[in-house]
Amino acid sequence: MASPLVAGSLAAAALMTYAVRGRSSALLAPSVYRGARDRRAIALTFDDGPSESTPRLLDLLDRYRVAATFFQCGANVRRLPDIARAVTSAGHEAGNHSDSHPNFSFRSSGFIYDELARAQVAIEDATGTRPALFRAPFGVRWFGLKEAQTRLGLLGVMWTALGLDWKWPEDRITSRLLAAAKNGAILCLHDGRELARAPDISTTLGAVRRLLPELIDRGFQFERVTDILCPTILKSV
Repeated sequence: MASPLVAGSLAAAALMTYAVRGRSSALLAPSVYRGARDRRAIALTFDDGPSESTPRLLDLLDRYRVAATFFQCGANVRRLPDIARAVTSAGHEAGNHSDSHPNFSFRSSGFIYDELARAQVAIEDATGTRPALFRAPFGVRWFGLKEAQTRLGLLGVMWTALGLDWKWPEDRITSRLLAAAKNGAILCLHDGRELARAPDISTTLGAVRRLLPELIDRGFQFERVTDILCPTILKSV
């Protein structure tokens, strides 16, 4: 049987892990991971863009009349402002995904704020819209993030299910997300690969091409994250 000291250390470590990486955690910053359960709606989200591959995804979403939320990196926006603008011009929502996609673990409050602020400016300059949502790179929250989000008016968004589309084949990605498809689900995929130029997102495109007709056949509609959040959820964060 573990001593009280060891047991306390293990409990503290478990709490810290949950605070930093737990999808439902709001301990280090205001955050949500799902939308309203009373509507047959899903939010598709895409991280790490914009990239040279994003227009192919936009064409696919347009074919099925699907609205989505794109969490964009400021560095990618500055490199590809026309593509960033095409995302919002097509009716999709732009969110903040930091400037350079760092891991926030053990970073200073000033570093974290600067990452969010630089991305806010880049996205607003390119698209004319100021993001209201933020997704932490790698899903890692840290001390100082709450203050940064509050100063910038950002709500943190995690996910109900993560597609792992940067490493899995499209059939496995598709199966994982179909299994997670429930009312209010926020599904996370990627239209970029961190700050890589011209990334290969063929597995993501293949999975989306299979997901959309299947989810439509199941009776789901697609909403942007701000639309899928009900007032009760927003008041709780």
